[in-house]
Amino acid sequence: MALFDLSLDELRDYRPDRDEPADFDAFWKRTLEEAAGQAEAAAFTPYDAALSTVDVYDTSFSGWGGHRIAAWLVVPKGAEGPLPCVVQYIGYGGGRGMPHDHLMWPATGRAVFVVDVRGQGAVSHDRIGHTPDPHGGGNPQAPGFMTRGILDPEAYYYRRVFTDAVRAVDVAAAHPAIDGERIAVAGASQGGGIATAVAGLHAGVQTALIDVPFLSHFRRAVTVTDEDPYQEIVNFLATQHGKEEDVFRTLSYFDGTNFAARARGRALYSVALMDQICPPSTVYASYNHWAGSEKDITVYPWNGHEGGASYNRGAQLRWLGGRL
Repeated sequence: MALFDLSLDELRDYRPDRDEPADFDAFWKRTLEEAAGQAEAAAFTPYDAALSTVDVYDTSFSGWGGHRIAAWLVVPKGAEGPLPCVVQYIGYGGGRGMPHDHLMWPATGRAVFVVDVRGQGAVSHDRIGHTPDPHGGGNPQAPGFMTRGILDPEAYYYRRVFTDAVRAVDVAAAHPAIDGERIAVAGASQGGGIATAVAGLHAGVQTALIDVPFLSHFRRAVTVTDEDPYQEIVNFLATQHGKEEDVFRTLSYFDGTNFAARARGRALYSVALMDQICPPSTVYASYNHWAGSEKDITVYPWNGHEGGASYNRGAQLRWLGGRL
């Protein structure tokens, strides 16, 4: 592992042109309106997690296509609400795990709403998922999720994931224990990419914690790293000749730089300069396009995709401070 991308001075000024389709906003407006129209009531079922200082609810809500999405709502026991809430999204391959995996934010007096990722959560014993993806993409795909439905934005996997994630904010905000005016979105890697998308799509999100984000500046990512998951796209193009234009057209609807340019609130990013999974230039492409009211970035010069790990969680706790 070594420095392989732009220098830090170059990264600070790196603000590439965005590849944005003309109907980007119309596409997402229609997608989210369709999902809202298919939504049924969320279910919050008390769950005995053998934890004495929090109340836990095994949650199910309607995401894209009306499909039921699993989540955990974890609320400090006895706290006087309504409380601020962190909506937490999960990294690639992972699911919502178990309630005892998510006690940091309740320990600060905030609620946390941990959202499952459809179709994921079967590769790690500590990141178990419970939500299937009943909708297939139709085209051949490389192993993984990056090329599922990649020839058509209507069918692309992350259309469903991002829609689920936006719906999660609405569901959390409507719960009586949560103050809908004080919601943050958070995630690392894929979770950071999802949080960026939600910050750009949901007008009610005013705070985002975006840690070594994935799903940003796709055209550069696939040319500067040969690590998965971006390599899944390369593998697909290596066999599906003539599909490049369709692939990158689809990805332009899901690029973190386009969502960051629509963000309204504040954000704390993190970046690791030796990260070969989410290259630093792809992180800065999103960060430098962030259009919200305030932004900061924590830089880890000697780290790979783990970023600041526990140190970064401490940085998030301090930064969030009086902001939420």
